[in-house]
Formats: sequence, structure tokens, C-alpha cells
Amino acid sequence: MSAEPDLARIARTLGDPSRIQMLSLLMDGRALTAKELSYGVGVSPATGTVHLQRLQGDGLLVSTSQGRHKYFRLASPDVAQCVEAVMAVAPKAAVPSSPPDSPIRQARMCYDHLAGRLGRRLLEHLLEERLLKPAEAAFEITRRGEQQLGEIGVDVAAARGARRRFACGCLDWSERKDHLGGALGAAVATRLLTAGWVRRARDSRCVTVTSSGRTALREKLAFGWPD
Repeated sequence: MSAEPDLARIARTLGDPSRIQMLSLLMDGRALTAKELSYGVGVSPATGTVHLQRLQGDGLLVSTSQGRHKYFRLASPDVAQCVEAVMAVAPKAAVPSSPPDSPIRQARMCYDHLAGRLGRRLLEHLLEERLLKPAEAAFEITRRGEQQLGEIGVDVAAARGARRRFACGCLDWSERKDHLGGALGAAVATRLLTAGWVRRARDSRCVTVTSSGRTALREKLAFGWPD
């Protein structure tokens, strides 16, 4: 007999302001130390350690030791998708939010795939061009899509063989619509980054589309992105 998911416990874990902020700090896919996470959310290292133990105990974080330091990262892309969805449905804070044209809303990383206006528009384009097609709670890649994405260097076969969902929607907190998640979303983001078409900002989730990237995306995928 399988046990029911303990929704109440995970809700209490996510409901603590310091813990949800720690998860948010890790949304760019980096690994951070306990001290970096503690100071990042404004708590003492001792208090931060308690929060990290709870997050790790509930399967939301994993850690690796390197030398004298222990580094923490999100346990899986599903955790990132959960945090992004919470951001999307959370009520507006009393403090002013980032403006509509701010870099974080324009283009950012959601763990290992592209989010923000760039991620949302890219998914819409792939669907409009019939490179992807909707499936039950997910997306399927078409033969044309596999060919075109392969031509720009996206390793579709490796994404299909990954031990995670192949292609799925991930609710974007700023756009309130889906961007492309799953193994395929990660493969697309990885290719754009390694090709230099998209560049990550230092110590931030934000990304920018480079001049060469705008040209390549327009010529190879007919996808336009403004200067």
C-alpha cells in the first residue's frame, strides 16, 4: 500500500519565509554554501543550518561537500518548477515589484531552462511553427521540430533519454503563462548558452540575447527578438 503525499508538511516547509527565499536563491541552478544562503535571506548561520536541514530532509535540496565547504542546490527540476509555480500564484507583495521591462522579467533562467518573456515567446513560437505540438499535460516534438532543433545543435536524443519529463510547460511567475521546461527545455537553453547566443549575467538569474544570438535565432528558427 503506497503512502499518501504529506501535503501539509511540504506546505509548512515552503510556507516559512526564509526557506522559500533560500529556494528562490537557488533557482538559477547554482550551488551555494550554507553561509551564502543564510546571509542571502538575512538569518544567522545557525538559524540557516536549521532551515537547510529541513529543506534537505523534505527532499527539496541536495548537498555536496568540497573541501571545507558544503554546497546546496535544488534536488531536481521538479523542485524548481514547484517554486516557479508558487511565484506565479502568490499574491503581490506590498513592496513595489520589478517593472515590466526589467531584466528579470525579460529573460532569466528557471533552474536549467529559459524563462521570462524570452522563454514564453520562444515556446509560443515553437508551437506556432509546429516544431512542438500539445500533448496531454506536456508537449511532443514533431519530425520537423526534431530536424530544425537538431540543425542548431540541440541534442534531442539525449533529452529524450533523460530521466525526467521530456517537454512540459512550466508556469512562469512574471508572464503568467508557460515557458518550456523538462529535458528539452534544458537542452535548448544549454545549446543557446554554449553557442553564445544567450549570455548569463554574473551572480543573477538574468540572461541577455547577444547580437549573434538574435541573428542566429532569426535565420535558423525564424524567431525574432528585439535589440
